[in-house]
Amino acid sequence: MKFLDYNINAKQLSPLNLAFIGDCVYEMLVREALVCTANRPVNDLHRESVKFVCAKAQAAAYSKIKDMLTDEETAQFKRGRNAKTGHSPKSATDAEYHTATGIEALFGYLYLTEQSERIKELFKIINE
Repeated sequence: MKFLDYNINAKQLSPLNLAFIGDCVYEMLVREALVCTANRPVNDLHRESVKFVCAKAQAAAYSKIKDMLTDEETAQFKRGRNAKTGHSPKSATDAEYHTATGIEALFGYLYLTEQSERIKELFKIINE
């Protein structure tokens, strides 16, 4: 489900544009999972969410789903992973950071192509 009705071809977007929207989609999933599993102070929710959306955690998430991605999904992940980001991460290795960008690009692609059931399926595996 997209919120807006723009008619775009997600394959024509740059991988960093896909990662830009995918970062938000992934964080929304994490936040929803946290809110739905425990009613706690917002500061606690924020502290917990950061643990899941950091590059190290997203790299670990990729290892959980990599063998179940379709060829198209793998291609979108690789586009994001191989994108030139322009800076080096401070709290993760370059490999973890690029893998995280790949995960974000994948989720951005799935979101923009309205594959919400696939997003849920992959996130469920990541979240287990």
